[in-house]
Amino acid sequence: MNKILIVEDDHNLGLMIKDILEFQGYEIELSKKPEETIENLKTKNIDLVLIDKLMSGVDGTDVCREIRNTEGISDIPVLMMSALHEVREECIAAGATDFIYKPFEINVLHEKVRNIIKEEKSL
Repeated sequence: MNKILIVEDDHNLGLMIKDILEFQGYEIELSKKPEETIENLKTKNIDLVLIDKLMSGVDGTDVCREIRNTEGISDIPVLMMSALHEVREECIAAGATDFIYKPFEINVLHEKVRNIIKEEKSL
């Protein structure tokens, strides 16, 4: 079973995404604290990170760059999300594997997650 770390400071949205992905068969770790992302990735055997762009004064692109620059976890795929327009390129430039705009369709989220995990398994 693939394990996904969701980093989202909006509690209700985080729970909704968790429920959606658990229903699809994924194991989910949910965190509201972006500052714990690196430690979570080092200790919890995560297959994919789903992270918001803006969270309580923290820019998710900074967290993504830190992931990419941390030995042992730099190759973990990162799916970034945001309701902000025109930030996709910034997120990809920071090292995100893919990006999804909020609000999103459930099937679009599931497809992106499935494709990223499938691609990682084939490497």
